[in-house]
Amino acid sequence: MLNIVLWEPEIPENTGNIARMCVGLNATLHLIKPYGFFLDNKHMRRSGVDYWKHLKLIQHDSYEAFLKSVKSNESIYYLTRYGQKTPDQLTLEKGEYVYFIFGKESAGISKTVLEKNKDRTVRIPASVNVRSLNLANCVAIVGYEYVKQNQYDGLCLKEPHQSLF
Repeated sequence: MLNIVLWEPEIPENTGNIARMCVGLNATLHLIKPYGFFLDNKHMRRSGVDYWKHLKLIQHDSYEAFLKSVKSNESIYYLTRYGQKTPDQLTLEKGEYVYFIFGKESAGISKTVLEKNKDRTVRIPASVNVRSLNLANCVAIVGYEYVKQNQYDGLCLKEPHQSLF
């Protein structure tokens, strides 16, 4: 099962877009407090469109509280520009609980946490001309790598509504 974790998200529009992406991927969204906005923020709600009723959302009071909720046989990966692997180098097994943690927009994930989990860090390659990629885009890249490795299990491969063809 795919789990997207946002560590202290700051930009409501990113969180709204990611919530929408999680619904599309059948993923659970975890938010680690504190947030840089209120959950009823109109910009976040608007970017999530009308998918909020389908979102599986879990809130955690802290990173430590999040860690306590993860079982020992579940995998956690930390997305960072300092990552040791790329998303395609991961083996993401169907049915395995996988958590991808994305840091806050201004500072990423704590370097102390990254040091302790160096072997579980993941980098999305980019040119040397950019310091970082948009958070919502990173979630899409990693989320779709997960579902691709699992043959898009549980996702619609054909248009479920009226088709043009």
